Amino acid sequence: MTIRVLVVDDQAMVRAGFAALLAAQPDIEVVGDADNGLAGVETSRRLHPDVVLMDVRMPELDGLEAARQLLNPPRGVEHRPRVLMLTTFDIDDYVYEALRAGASGFLLKDAPPADLIAAVRVVAAGDALLAPSVTRRLIEEFARTRPAVRARSPRLNALTAREVEVLTLIARGLANAEIAQDLVVAEQTVKTHIGRIFTKLDLRDRAQAVIFAYETGLVTVGAEPAS
Repeated sequence: MTIRVLVVDDQAMVRAGFAALLAAQPDIEVVGDADNGLAGVETSRRLHPDVVLMDVRMPELDGLEAARQLLNPPRGVEHRPRVLMLTTFDIDDYVYEALRAGASGFLLKDAPPADLIAAVRVVAAGDALLAPSVTRRLIEEFARTRPAVRARSPRLNALTAREVEVLTLIARGLANAEIAQDLVVAEQTVKTHIGRIFTKLDLRDRAQAVIFAYETGLVTVGAEPAS
């Protein structure tokens, strides 16, 4: 199956470079590009790409608001692409807001070409582009810049005790194999639990799960999970 990609960036050379790199892959088709967020939203709704590579800072409409519009479309618009944010900075507060809105991850613009190609494939498959090390930094940044949540959210009551354990370990930065080892279960069992967690909490992927776990008080950096 061919992955349809839209590149949205205000720098022509970046758009051309990314498009050329991705179009050279047998399983990826670059269906279009746009030079600002507003045009990106309009083009995405017209061309229905599977993945949108979205720059963070752009004129007309920044990447954050464009991602929000694509991932939370108005009534009557059914298409919701996967959005992969592009940033010049390793830690960028706009990226966290985009993850909260439903973006599937972020990638540095100066990442190796192989990383960009792999990222598109990962996101197209429905996974979040958050390695365990990035997950740990993500939650640490939330703790540093945002007030701690004092009371655990009642939304967590929808989860079983084991699902709460799994969500906690995701937020602690563990990969599926590490969670399986920690809980002494099969990795496929962990994947099943994660799928149920996403369904019950209406989460799209691992990125949103990490954010949810922190913002609802399930986990805090440097402390045991909230009880």
